[in-house]
Amino acid sequence: MKQTPCEHIIWNGIPVIRREFAKSMIHDFHLNQKQTAEKLGVTPAAISQYLSGKRGKIEITDDEILDEIKKSAEIIIRKGEDHIVKETCRICTIIRKKNIFSIPCEVCEE
Repeated sequence: MKQTPCEHIIWNGIPVIRREFAKSMIHDFHLNQKQTAEKLGVTPAAISQYLSGKRGKIEITDDEILDEIKKSAEIIIRKGEDHIVKETCRICTIIRKKNIFSIPCEVCEE
């Protein structure tokens, strides 16, 4: 069975977004891996895998997206994990509009 665009985002996009959130929290906001894991609601082992490239393997190089990820990371740090879903969806929407994952979906297109 062919993978739907949403399945592709779940398996590939979400790990990339989480990896970028983790990188931003650590490099831009100087949190350690344990603090980052707590902010993102994942384990420290998951953060280690994101940082080592074992999870979220697609690289985002678009500066606009990276700036938006940094803004989202700051919001999650300041306002708490209640904002993880909202910010993840916001970044996912930006990524889909820029077609970073090359997965057109006629159902999702607005």
